[in-house]
Amino acid sequence: MKILILGGTVFLGYHLVESATKAGHDVTIFSRGKTNSDLIPEVKKLVGDRDGNLDSLAGRRWDAVIDTSGYVPRIVRDSVNLLADSTEHYTFISSISVYRDFLVPAADENTPVGQLEDPSTEDVKAAYGQLKALCEQVVEEGMPGRALIIRPGLIVGPRDPTDRFTYWPSRISRGGPVLAPGNQDASVQFIDARDLADWTIRMVEERHTGVFNATGPAEPLSMQSFLEHCINAVGSDADLKWVSNEFLLQQGAGPWIELPLWIPGVGDTEQARHMLSVNIDKAIASGLTFRPLRDTILNTLEWDSSRGNIDRRAGMDAVKEEQLLKAWK
Repeated sequence: MKILILGGTVFLGYHLVESATKAGHDVTIFSRGKTNSDLIPEVKKLVGDRDGNLDSLAGRRWDAVIDTSGYVPRIVRDSVNLLADSTEHYTFISSISVYRDFLVPAADENTPVGQLEDPSTEDVKAAYGQLKALCEQVVEEGMPGRALIIRPGLIVGPRDPTDRFTYWPSRISRGGPVLAPGNQDASVQFIDARDLADWTIRMVEERHTGVFNATGPAEPLSMQSFLEHCINAVGSDADLKWVSNEFLLQQGAGPWIELPLWIPGVGDTEQARHMLSVNIDKAIASGLTFRPLRDTILNTLEWDSSRGNIDRRAGMDAVKEEQLLKAWK
């Protein structure tokens, strides 16, 4: 197949390119040519800008398009309008963040999505989920019967620029007392970018359409079980110190970014309380599979170690962690 990937140089896009090329497909990427453009030299590269410069896409044809970089409906509409007659199938990588709230567990593909108070906004940081929902609508309207919408949860693994998963294997590998946040039985979900990429390419090959949640693992996973998997995988002497939600919030600890995967479900995180317990039955029935968690942990740690001494975007400062543990004790 001839596949066009809008994006294709960062994280999931990179893994999609790698998966598609390994499967024998003829891959073209469209990007601004500013980031990692030489990582996979065998793919074709078109340079442009989705916001106003799509000239290099004109007059070409592909069997399928995978859109990994659509965040603003206006910009997605331009791409869809241009490519509607140039491809048979359009995959849009969305997010579970489209859902209006997570006040109850097991949100499925029919759960209501969020709506914008100001339909004209293009503030992706403030309205990420609602804008993604509108992008989905644009794709389905422009490619009726030919659109595949994938809503991933937290995407993790090697090359993850957010560090939201990476923090835990890295911290566990250092050993010693480890601040473990909140409820030991709290559900956690995430998906290795490589598993998501491989499944997406299979879905494209089979011309699937419709909407699919995509996170993991296949069976429920608790925060305690996840951290113990990290300890066992890296062979660490880490000693988990479970600290209550109430204490952490009182001390100003930050959910999700400062303490990744921690969603206390109160205050600012109330509407996200069940964000890590999404229903993925439909995706599993369509062939979504998962590599062993140990592999994701070790591969992520190996990649993280290769980056050297750089500032990470997520995770708790070691000094603050020590201070909180002393105060908790």
